Amino acid sequence: MELRHRLLLTLACAALALPALARADLPKLRALAARGANVTAAVVDLATGRPLEQLSPEARLAPASLSKLVTTAAVLDAWPVDRTFDTAVLADRAPREGVVAGDLILRGGGDATLDDEKLWLLAAQVRDAGVREVTGRLVVSPATFGTLPCETRDRCEGLERSDRAYNAVLSSIGVDFGNWCVLVRPGAVGAPAELRTCTGTALPIAVEGRVTTASADARPTLQVERLTDDGIDRLRVRGTVPAGEVTRVYRAMSDPSLATGQLLREMLVALGVKMPPAVIVSPVPLVPSAVKLAEVEGLQLKEQVGRMMRYSNNYIADVLTLNLAAEQQRGTPQRLSTASGVLLQYLLREREAGAPPPATLPVLASGSGLTPENRLSATDLTQLLARQYRDARRFPVFYGSLVVPRDAPFAFLRRGGDDWLDRVALKTGTMNEPVSVAGIAGYLRRKDGGWLAFAVIVNGSDRRRQIPLAEALGAAREDLEGLLARY
Repeated sequence: MELRHRLLLTLACAALALPALARADLPKLRALAARGANVTAAVVDLATGRPLEQLSPEARLAPASLSKLVTTAAVLDAWPVDRTFDTAVLADRAPREGVVAGDLILRGGGDATLDDEKLWLLAAQVRDAGVREVTGRLVVSPATFGTLPCETRDRCEGLERSDRAYNAVLSSIGVDFGNWCVLVRPGAVGAPAELRTCTGTALPIAVEGRVTTASADARPTLQVERLTDDGIDRLRVRGTVPAGEVTRVYRAMSDPSLATGQLLREMLVALGVKMPPAVIVSPVPLVPSAVKLAEVEGLQLKEQVGRMMRYSNNYIADVLTLNLAAEQQRGTPQRLSTASGVLLQYLLREREAGAPPPATLPVLASGSGLTPENRLSATDLTQLLARQYRDARRFPVFYGSLVVPRDAPFAFLRRGGDDWLDRVALKTGTMNEPVSVAGIAGYLRRKDGGWLAFAVIVNGSDRRRQIPLAEALGAAREDLEGLLARY
């Protein structure tokens, strides 16, 4: 009888232990790895610092836009949240009787969020200062760094042509994230549509082709491409737009500094200021007699990182990185990849106290993650998230820059149960070349009000180069929903 009781007790204990033994960490991601994906993932309890579940947490993979988590943390550490980057217009000497006898200087201070409305405000201030004529050139003078060479395939290809908005080269002065902003206004049905800048002035570059106005219920077939020859941008357009519907199009500039100057000149002329057509880019030193005629203040840092993170804006991320390098390295950045060393230094400095040094270093060649050379692990990211969580000064803005899935601008995040939709705040990262990249990282809110930090990066591999986004993020979401159900 005693032997029978012992046997039953042993079987009961084994039965209780079976669920725990059967449940591997992050089973959906583990299955995805078995199907050929490279995966690094970790979920950490921020109250104890204890990893709850993990899969190859030290493996470093391409993070794409998850790099922006490092950029956000680094700039919030360096500057107050209300820091701004300003843009000004100066004259070689004070106007006399409405005439600037010399050059007009557009001086950029690294404002990544300068838009066409702010540029129009600069032009209006110059006109309001009494300027009626400029005898010299319009000189665009980057105050922090000039136009940098391209270092990614997308940006290099964009020097000659672009039919998109995210691949503009970098400069300390560029309007609308380095894009031509074009309004396509339909006319009568069958008549050509009119193309203007988004502030209503004439475009300062040539337009080839024609856009035709179709009926109001027609499907638009508009195509807009920016082409560049010998440093001169032009637009090539074709297709149709429905009657009564104004379309706004953004296309990357080949040289944001020059193009911003061309737009400002067009605005000044529209306001009645007489000036020669010459617009040049030159880091000219200011002469002692220079006077400021106009100035606009950029968005505060907290708003810049909010827009950068929510819409994964590569231009903001990389310009902020260059501004940070210019200040901390006390020099003019020549390349984004070397300037991004300030992000690596920050990341290593912010490792968890007592954490062993990494066997290999992370790689950060850009603040945006547009460079496929970037390499981060789940541990790199969860340690960063943990440090931000414990920083009372930075955490409110850092956390506020993340997206809650129910309110996400991207439909692929707005799938899942209520726990996923409401108890998660995250950043995404995706890329297609040279292999697919899909990642999410951020915070989970426990049922008891506590916090978990998580990071998941899924890369394609030599065995399977492209992992569909729905498959990669679907596996990550299901595993995290399982954790949310338990905690």
